[in-house]
Amino acid sequence: MIRYERPDAHPHVAVVTIDRPDRANCLNLSMLRDLARAWREIAADDDVRCAVLCGAGDRVFCAGMDMKSTIPVSQKLAAGERVDPDDFEGLRSASTALLAGFDLATPLICAINGHARAGGFDLMLASEIRYAAPGATFALEEVGLGLYPTGNSTVLLLRQIPWVHANELMLGAKAIDAARALEIGLINEVVAADELLARALSMADTIARNAPLAVRATRRGIRELIGRTLAEGYPLQEEIGSPLRKSRDAREAQRAFIEKRKPHFTGE
Repeated sequence: MIRYERPDAHPHVAVVTIDRPDRANCLNLSMLRDLARAWREIAADDDVRCAVLCGAGDRVFCAGMDMKSTIPVSQKLAAGERVDPDDFEGLRSASTALLAGFDLATPLICAINGHARAGGFDLMLASEIRYAAPGATFALEEVGLGLYPTGNSTVLLLRQIPWVHANELMLGAKAIDAARALEIGLINEVVAADELLARALSMADTIARNAPLAVRATRRGIRELIGRTLAEGYPLQEEIGSPLRKSRDAREAQRAFIEKRKPHFTGE
C-alpha cells in the first residue's frame, strides 16, 4: 500500500511511504494508482511546501515494479484483449507514479532505508535531496535484462552525476553501496538507519520554513536552467525570479529583517 500523511509535528510537510516490505516494496498496479494520486495531490496543494518519500521496513526502499502483476496486464493490452479498468488505470499511472515527466512542483526528499533498484532508483532520481542508510544499495539493472531504462535514468542521471559514473551504473548493471553513492554525488549524506527519517523531516522543515513561492521558483530554475546556454539562462532566470520581488512574502521578509524577527510566510 501507499501511505500518505501530513504529520502534525511537521507543518507544510507531506510524507509518502511505500509500504509493502514483504514484497521488497515493489509497486503493484493498485500502488501505482495510489502513488500517482499522492503526487498529484501534493502538486496541487500549496500548503505542502516539501515532501518526503520513504520505504517501509529496514531492507528495501523500493525494488521497482511488481512484474507479476504488471506484465500479464501489459501483455493483454498488447494483444488487444480487454483488461480490468482499475488495472488499466494502474498501468496508465506508471509514469506519474515514478515522477517520469510529471513535475511535482514541490521539493522532494528521499529517505532511502535500503535497496533502491529499477523504479526505486527512478523515484530517487526525481528527488532534490537524498539521505541513505549505511546498508542501502543502488542499481540500474535493465541492460542485464535486455531492456532499456525508460524511467528517469537516461534523462536525469547524466544531469546529476559525472559522465563516467553514470555510464558505470547504466552500462555495468551492478549495484553500488551507500558509501560509493555518496562518493559520486548520487546522495547527500549517509545517516544511521534509526535517524534516517528524522534527518529527512528536519531538512523538510527547514525548506518549509522558507518562502514557498521562492522555493518553488528556485526549484523550477534549477531544473530548467541546467543545460541552457548563458544567452538563454539569464533571461529565463529573470523571467522566473522577477515576479517574486512584488510578492507579499518578499515584503514580509524585508519588514522582518528591519524588525529583527523571523518572517511569517504565507505563499502570497
